[in-house]
Amino acid sequence: MNHSLFEDPTQRPLAELLRPKSLSEVVGQDHLLAPSSPLGRMTQRRHLQSFILWGPPGVGKTTIARLIATEARYSFVQLSAVSTGIVDLRKTIAEADNLRQASGTVTTVFIDELHRFSRPVQDALLPAVEEGRIILIGATTENPSFSLVSALLSRCKVLTLRRLDAGALDAVVQRAEAHFGRSLPLTTEAREALIAMADGDARYLLGMCEELFSLPSDDPVDAPLLAELLQQRAPLYDRGQEEHFNLLSCFHKSLRGSDPDAALYWAARMIAGGEDPSVIFRRLCCAASEDVGMADPQALIQAMTAWQAFERVGLPEGRLFIAQAIVYVATAPKSNASYMAFAKAQELAKQTGSAPPPMHILNAPTKLMKELGYHQGYRYDHDYPDAFSGQNYFPTEISGADQPELYVPNERGFERDIKRRLDFWSKRRAQAKTEG
Repeated sequence: MNHSLFEDPTQRPLAELLRPKSLSEVVGQDHLLAPSSPLGRMTQRRHLQSFILWGPPGVGKTTIARLIATEARYSFVQLSAVSTGIVDLRKTIAEADNLRQASGTVTTVFIDELHRFSRPVQDALLPAVEEGRIILIGATTENPSFSLVSALLSRCKVLTLRRLDAGALDAVVQRAEAHFGRSLPLTTEAREALIAMADGDARYLLGMCEELFSLPSDDPVDAPLLAELLQQRAPLYDRGQEEHFNLLSCFHKSLRGSDPDAALYWAARMIAGGEDPSVIFRRLCCAASEDVGMADPQALIQAMTAWQAFERVGLPEGRLFIAQAIVYVATAPKSNASYMAFAKAQELAKQTGSAPPPMHILNAPTKLMKELGYHQGYRYDHDYPDAFSGQNYFPTEISGADQPELYVPNERGFERDIKRRLDFWSKRRAQAKTEG
């Protein structure tokens, strides 16, 4: 890379100074860059196809795009979806056409934060990609299935970059130490803490290294002092996108799986990422009904009461109510019988359409309705032993000889008692039919 005579390289960020100069220097993405991998094969053949790099920040998306274009001997143009409009995009495509006509060189257009392009801009990009006038390399931190139009997505291979693990991040630290010619002034525990603080982001890690190298290298910094000197990277969490739904899914499945520790962990992850606590309470209420249900009817009451208490008290004390509700729902006996019963009821309702209800359970507020037989033969349940008449309440065409069984309780928790009641009523209903 050429620099101005007046540019001082020491003023450039360390992450830029240590940017890999070849694909072999890129760490943590061997599944994409090895000779037998998709990008490895494309680079060796020097025949690129449009692709999208999807992954978290600081894992090498821009670096990989630039190096692949260079090693495959394509022209490279970098744009940002944040600041690029349709006019700029069309100008870039026209310049790519001119370059190809003049020298036969194909242009790769790297668009950072591709998901930020509006639908009209994505549609304007599509013809140039379809016709091969440019090779598109997109970079996104968001799930392309949610953020890109299907036509553009179908013409690009989506390649997923991995979050950098501790080994890859340690290699990045070693490069920084080699650049400065000395080791970071950290104890072993502090070095491990530094890597954990980076949370998989090499760019953020190098920023912290740069700050540490500016300290006097007298006594090594221990882990507690490191926490005071540096701020931990904010966890990756977009409340409106895929990570939001991923963590909610983890939370709900932990509740369903009766694992209070995991449920508390995922809730803490969401809170740390800035999630609105009401989102957690909504999911708690859903789990209390869908997964606990009548096995413990108190679960929904506990979740709702905790939510109301949280709204009155707020944070930080409100964490007490979140924790209590999570532990209650996670440790409650589980049953989805009522949830499944309603699903069966909906299917039955769809099949039977407008089946008329039996006349005996219709009210008869007018003389004409009484003359037509409305309410005739209705049995008032409280007039019968055990307040149970055994009468049919389904449309005649549905009930037939046997009443449909939609709700089937299990033997867990409170549903044991419900099952005994239903069994008792079932026998009484059969008896009532026999007696006529």
